[in-house]
Amino acid sequence: MSLKEKLRFLADMGVSTGVVAWLRKQGYDAVHLAEQGLERSANGEIFAKAARERRIVLTFDLDFGEIVAMSHGTALPVVVFRLRNTRAPHVIDRLAGLLDVSGAALASASVIVVEESRYRMRKFPPKT
Repeated sequence: MSLKEKLRFLADMGVSTGVVAWLRKQGYDAVHLAEQGLERSANGEIFAKAARERRIVLTFDLDFGEIVAMSHGTALPVVVFRLRNTRAPHVIDRLAGLLDVSGAALASASVIVVEESRYRMRKFPPKT
């Protein structure tokens, strides 16, 4: 199974649909909450959906890092964008860099923070 087949994405409402379209053009399985009529879903529901579908959450919402920490090791990566420029082309540029540098690590990380000049990955301990 290729890396692109392993990495599946779920974009939160703050993430542009253009980012999802770009991911699809790159060969990734990506969906946006708005496409599925889930615009008003609570963060916990989004997290549960992503876990069921084995998707990596893409979000600007810092609460997802806390949700992951409190999930006691649920194997669900979350990419949190902490960018000053939140326009789709810039988000795509930073995401492309992350995929180039650390794509394989995404599947095993817990929280990946994408900043203007760096990427930080945090892995939480597994369930006991």
